[in-house]
Amino acid sequence: MLPTSARLLKLLSLLQTHREWSGTDLAERLEIDVRTVRRDVSKLRTLGYPVNAAPGVAGGYQLGAGAKMPPLLLDDEEAVAVAMGLRTAASGSISGIEESSVRALTKLEQVLPPRLRTRVNAMQTVTVSTASSNDPVDAEALTIIATAARDRERMRFEYRTHDGSESIRNVEPHRLVHTGRRWYLQAFDIDREDWRSFRVDRMRPRTPTGPSFEAREIPEFGVDRFAIWKGQRYQARYTLHAPVAQMAEQIPERYGMLEAIDDETCTLYTGSNWLDGLAMWLVNLGVDFEIHEPPELVEYLRQMNTRLARALA
Repeated sequence: MLPTSARLLKLLSLLQTHREWSGTDLAERLEIDVRTVRRDVSKLRTLGYPVNAAPGVAGGYQLGAGAKMPPLLLDDEEAVAVAMGLRTAASGSISGIEESSVRALTKLEQVLPPRLRTRVNAMQTVTVSTASSNDPVDAEALTIIATAARDRERMRFEYRTHDGSESIRNVEPHRLVHTGRRWYLQAFDIDREDWRSFRVDRMRPRTPTGPSFEAREIPEFGVDRFAIWKGQRYQARYTLHAPVAQMAEQIPERYGMLEAIDDETCTLYTGSNWLDGLAMWLVNLGVDFEIHEPPELVEYLRQMNTRLARALA
């Protein structure tokens, strides 16, 4: 049996999973009897941890919300993940939390065992962040949006488009998506009666939020890919003359969505803020294709073809 202090720490770690534990389950995990579990729970309460207990056969123990933050008990993988996340936040991808992220990271790294500190440093050394610090997201705005999406409450916000024009949007927020460079909100635009994706750095939420709403069925091709396609200035749709399995090996999921048409062709949905990027990426796939949208890309490639023909001549 573990010493009392070690046993209390393990008990606290189990309760922090936010599941409800029966006294028998905790006793088996801690290799003690149910009576000792009750005594240990009483000790945690004495230390200021609000452990809720429900009586009866279906009852159990669960850690409640208290007046202060309890110490978090992390395993090795969780500690490494938190340290990497804090380093990313400290780089400025979300404005307003850089300083607090640095303070939290300093506290964490002070108590990391050498083996974990070595792992974190190794990962940081070989990792290149592509997060754009030119368009940082306001941490308060991100919190407001996330809370409205979680609580299913309508939102009104001022939105600035890529050409600088501004409008007031009234939406039902569904989910936040981070593509690695930017944050997007996927939402149902009530005035336009359609799904839209909004860049969070261009949003200025108005508070308080509106009335609650019933969740809608999300677009059939999923949340993350919806943001990739709809969250760009140009939304592209191509037919590729190659099997979908072959294209899936060349095109990462974060860059677009593939749908099989038949055994020899597939549809690619993708997007970009730049026509030249769409054009060069498409040509470099090395397969025949047709462009269905956007029309601007067709005209861009036509002009490029004319220039190349003159150069070759």
